[in-house]
Amino acid sequence: MASLNVGNLGEYLREQRRAAQLSLRQLADATGVSNPYLSQIERGLRKPSADVLQQVAKALRISAETLYVRAGILDEREREELETRAVILADPSINERQKNVLLQIYDSFRRENGFAPGPDADAEANADVNVKADADADSADGVNADADTGAGGDAAPRNGDDAGTDVTKDQDPHS
Repeated sequence: MASLNVGNLGEYLREQRRAAQLSLRQLADATGVSNPYLSQIERGLRKPSADVLQQVAKALRISAETLYVRAGILDEREREELETRAVILADPSINERQKNVLLQIYDSFRRENGFAPGPDADAEANADVNVKADADADSADGVNADADTGAGGDAAPRNGDDAGTDVTKDQDPHS
């Protein structure tokens, strides 16, 4: 069998397996992938599917995206974008609405710099409608949506009678 051009995926997997102190048989048991098939991948004789790579990555506790790049399934830029998104989505210190807003800002900067929006941009655009609706509801309750999301604007919420006091007397607030 001739060696396939899958970069240095096989070598990398072997290094990661050895670093994890796993035999090929132990990795096969952990992934549900046969021992001979894993051996052929390590020797560069087989090009594994994304599913197999994901199983191997999980067993070795490494990034599946890194394996996808090494196997030629994923472009390096796509991997970096996916990892950025994953970090944002995994952050326990911010809520779901804040995560969606942050991803929308990230996509807008990418578009501004000439890159395509992320793979979930359509779903996030729909989430944008929900975030906007939430912000409008907050504004209707007398709360400044910008301060609530932390996305700029005044640092303090505006409540009650002082909500529009920064408008000069010459301006018509309804124009």
